[in-house]
Amino acid sequence: MKRIACRVLAPIVAVALLGSCARIGPPLPPSLELPKPVTDLRGVRKGDKVFLTWTAPTRTTVGETIREAGRTRVCRDLQANSKDCASVGQVAAAASAPEGAPAKAEYTDTLPPASAADYTREFTYAVEVINAYGRSAGLSNRIEMPAAPALPPPPGFHLNLTAAGVEIFWDCPPAPVSQPSDVHYQIRVYRREENGTEAIQAAEGDPFSCQRPLIDQSFEWEKTYFYHADVVTMVSRGSQPEIQVEGDDTPEVKIVAHDIFPPAIPSGLQAVFSGVGQERAIDLNWNPDSDADLAGYFIYRREIGGRPAKLNSEPVRASAYRDGAVHPGMKYFYSVSAVDIRGNESQRSEEASETAP
Repeated sequence: MKRIACRVLAPIVAVALLGSCARIGPPLPPSLELPKPVTDLRGVRKGDKVFLTWTAPTRTTVGETIREAGRTRVCRDLQANSKDCASVGQVAAAASAPEGAPAKAEYTDTLPPASAADYTREFTYAVEVINAYGRSAGLSNRIEMPAAPALPPPPGFHLNLTAAGVEIFWDCPPAPVSQPSDVHYQIRVYRREENGTEAIQAAEGDPFSCQRPLIDQSFEWEKTYFYHADVVTMVSRGSQPEIQVEGDDTPEVKIVAHDIFPPAIPSGLQAVFSGVGQERAIDLNWNPDSDADLAGYFIYRREIGGRPAKLNSEPVRASAYRDGAVHPGMKYFYSVSAVDIRGNESQRSEEASETAP
């Protein structure tokens, strides 16, 4: 009986051993833990600064989650297709982001002083994510930033509110003494509303010419605004797109666009009696006022030795008026003022007189 039991158990043990070996298999190679290269590097230049942003990788080149993130090297080169990283700085491992959200990274680079040869050249930027062992899977996408020098903000930037608009002034700086012939400059003035974040361009001009101020007429009265300006370096490159480099901004200047300015004084007033075959009256007409915010006109009348009295309680829109309350043999003196929609009234026009027969 013992021999039979052994004969039965032997095949079972052998099968069990074979099955156990199949599950273990050969050992897997260790992971290189190489982070995926960055693909969304972006940059903006302002003055002598370049502001870079990108999404820090969370996966390796084989799709595994990065267990230990390393630093990121920032590369800047004047060679567009360079495969090497001319490192100008580095960024520590990105802090962990909320579940499912990408981790954002950023770096600000300060450009070196530019030479005359750099006006038409461009820097190439890339980033290289390093793992904990000092290795990477290569550089990110490359972006180009102009190398041309940027001018400082215009000095003495200030504003003056007038009836014609916001006048913009600055102290005229001296023009650069040596520069390529294909380089020119432009001052750009920007305006944003109080509590707003977006600034729109309000005016532009020659930064080295201050013969007259720039004027912004596109604002709205009774609002508060903040203005600033910068100088843009523009380099022509023939058939290639023009290079534009914005300099640093001036400090913002606040202005309250409160309208205290009346319309222009009406002119050309004439008074003519009209009473033949109809109601007796004196007809007035004058040159129309062209102010955009005009509400209308007030008409004033006086008699000899008297003071002017307003004939209409509400402004009339037309540049004409009929005075039907006249008496025979009386001489009347008329004047007209213009008033805007905010109640600012001009001075009265020169008088025109007429006698009712």
